[in-house]
Amino acid sequence: MENVHLAGEEEDLYSGYNDYNPTFDSEELENDVGFQQAVRTSHGRRPPMTAKFPGTAIGARPLASSFGARIPLASSMGRPMTGAVQDGAARPMTAVRAAGYTSSLTRGSTFDPLGQSKGPAPSLEAKNEDTPEEKIKILEKKVNDLIEESCMAQSIGALQLALEKAKEAGRKERALVRQREQSGNADHINLDLTYSVLLNLANQYANNEMYPEALNSYQVIVKNKMFSNAGRLKVNMANIYVKQKNYPKAIKFYRMALDQISNAHKEMRIKIMQNIGVVFVRMGQYSDAITSFEHIMSESPNIKTGFNLILCYYAIGDRERMKKAFQKLISVPLGIDDEDKYIPSNDDTDSSMVIEAIKNDKLHQMERDLKVLAEKYIMTAAKLIAPAIETSFATGFDWCVDMVKNSQYVELANDLEINKAITYLRQKDFNQAVETLKTFEKKDSRVKSAAATNLSFLYFLEKDYDQADRYADLAMTADRYNPAALINKGNTVFVKQDYEKAAEFYKEALRNDSSCTEALYNLGLTYKKLNRLEEALDCFLKLHAILRNSAQVMYQLANLYELLEDPQQAIEWLIQVLSVTHTDPQALAKLGELYDGEGDKSQAFQYYYESFRYFPSNIDVIEWLGAYYIETQFCEKAIQYFERATLIQPTQVKWQLMVASCYRRSGNYQKALETYKDIHRKFPENVECLRFLVRLCTDMGLKEVQDYATKLKKAEKMKEIKEQRVKSGREGSARGRRESREGSAGSAEMDVKAVSQSESKQLSPLLDSGRDSGHSSNSTKGERLSAKMRSLPGSNEPYEASSPKEIDASYVDPLGPQMERPKTGAKRRVEDDDFADEELGDDLLPE
Repeated sequence: MENVHLAGEEEDLYSGYNDYNPTFDSEELENDVGFQQAVRTSHGRRPPMTAKFPGTAIGARPLASSFGARIPLASSMGRPMTGAVQDGAARPMTAVRAAGYTSSLTRGSTFDPLGQSKGPAPSLEAKNEDTPEEKIKILEKKVNDLIEESCMAQSIGALQLALEKAKEAGRKERALVRQREQSGNADHINLDLTYSVLLNLANQYANNEMYPEALNSYQVIVKNKMFSNAGRLKVNMANIYVKQKNYPKAIKFYRMALDQISNAHKEMRIKIMQNIGVVFVRMGQYSDAITSFEHIMSESPNIKTGFNLILCYYAIGDRERMKKAFQKLISVPLGIDDEDKYIPSNDDTDSSMVIEAIKNDKLHQMERDLKVLAEKYIMTAAKLIAPAIETSFATGFDWCVDMVKNSQYVELANDLEINKAITYLRQKDFNQAVETLKTFEKKDSRVKSAAATNLSFLYFLEKDYDQADRYADLAMTADRYNPAALINKGNTVFVKQDYEKAAEFYKEALRNDSSCTEALYNLGLTYKKLNRLEEALDCFLKLHAILRNSAQVMYQLANLYELLEDPQQAIEWLIQVLSVTHTDPQALAKLGELYDGEGDKSQAFQYYYESFRYFPSNIDVIEWLGAYYIETQFCEKAIQYFERATLIQPTQVKWQLMVASCYRRSGNYQKALETYKDIHRKFPENVECLRFLVRLCTDMGLKEVQDYATKLKKAEKMKEIKEQRVKSGREGSARGRRESREGSAGSAEMDVKAVSQSESKQLSPLLDSGRDSGHSSNSTKGERLSAKMRSLPGSNEPYEASSPKEIDASYVDPLGPQMERPKTGAKRRVEDDDFADEELGDDLLPE
């Protein structure tokens, strides 16, 4: 208790707790003038002043800091202490003094270890570019820059600019060599720079196809012994000789390069030997080529060399070696890792991110390209050797399929079998093709879809639309996103005239593959059938942007503009069709028709005449040309066209009547009479011919006039009887129709007949109007011919009894079934319907 101090009443128990050192008052630092001056200047770096506290021993000692040295005091003896300042210079405290550091400072100096107080460093002395060494360095840099610019120009395709830069680099380099010789530094010539200049110049000459200059430049490098490894450039020279088709010299240089390349560069030697083999193939020396390729396949096998070896064996017809080479080809290692490494795992997130990053990188793309190339070579080789290695194509193809199934290309076996079916198609063996494709119905979905698509296509071409529809459904079930299957399905719906549904299938095919031209073409035809002409026009304009030179597409555009009543645009598109197919007679005839409709007879005649010149069997064109010459009063020229029409349609009497009429109009009455007599022998019941015979015999005073008059009366009477029979038949059918409407329950067949007959009844006035009723013995008014051919006999006259369809005068469109055939010629009478052109333009494009 003695040490316990009790507070008195006047003492404060908490005194001293609120006292603080103002040094730690950070909030007032902004207002502290001394602190702010120290921050902005070097004021704070000055050594602190010595604190003097009199009466203490401590006061005699200097205050030291970690940066500044202590300031010594003079001793009572007057001798300076170690480290004291004498005459403004500090004496070192030790024998070894630190560089740039003094242990004590002179009075008035500041701590400045970086020497910032001395001011900026003096500027560097400018180089003297007039010295020879500097000039040589500058010139060397210019040469290197020109070589780089030349290479960059070549990389962007500016070959002429690259050559100019290479030439300029050559000039600068020669100037550099001369400058070195003048300065006495000839021994220090930069051989690498000279080599680079010459090599770049030779390469640019070769790129610009200036082969002699390139060979000279390469020769300069090769002959210079100072250039090491220059012998490799003989490969470049050999490549130029190959381009010049100087194959013996190319082989010579390849072999020289091969001799100068050591065995350490195995890959380079293999490539040179491969080039030698290819040149031997071009020369037709297959045995020498086989020697090179076999050496490569034994040392370092690759896909391209294996394929070339098969080609050589095929050329010499060696079956067994073809088989061995095919087995070597499918056993070539590609060096590609398993594709499973690119399948992401759901467990490891980091691994999935890595796989996603490398899934489409350059390495994977290169692997895919190599695999696609290998599959292409194997498929091509199998199709090539299959007919040659066995007695039949099928047996050879089966052998190839068995070999592939036992190799690393197992998935190619199905593709090979589909190619087998396609080869059957090319050989026109449709039954075998169908049988082969039907074997895939139980395979995996991809192969099943491809096979079913081809089967649907085949059945559609054979017009077996039910089977085509069945296999199209099967292909869509196996692969809903197969555009070819969707197109075939749309085609089967199209032929059933369900155009709206067909359009939906074509649209879906386009959604799956926007570049599917068949779907776009068929969609345009569908819109055309639906009379949605603007939408059809939009489809074909898009298609024209993809297929610039497609005559079918341009013709459809011309036809649509014609339907939209814009003949000028139609003419423009037809002219574009002719720019692609210069000799298409139907396009020429259509142009003639459009110009005729515009009233431009001269242009119409030009195109009709060109059409006749390329295809002289088009009845419409012949008829228009004949009518044109009759209109222009050149009946003699019209005769040759009607005579050709007579050869094409010998059962049509009107062409022979036109020939006789032309003779009569031109004043050759004797020839006209002979022609009419000949017509009468062939068509004895023809009333028109008998009328003209009576008229001509009367005018010429011949005795046969009475005989022909008698025959004319009989013919007219027979004609009246036939007309009465036709009339009574129509009345009877009308009565039967009324009776069937009244009470017959099973009258479906009669309704069909009634419609048919009613249609014929409606057409009969048109048919009857075709007859020329204006012929009389004392008038020649009915003998005149107009551009509409009004004097031609009617369709229901006796000579029509012989079927005009015996002669097939239809025209096969040279542009194929995809193009709609234009309707050509002048407006024709109703009786010419038997020879009307069939519209082929709405034929669909099967996939």
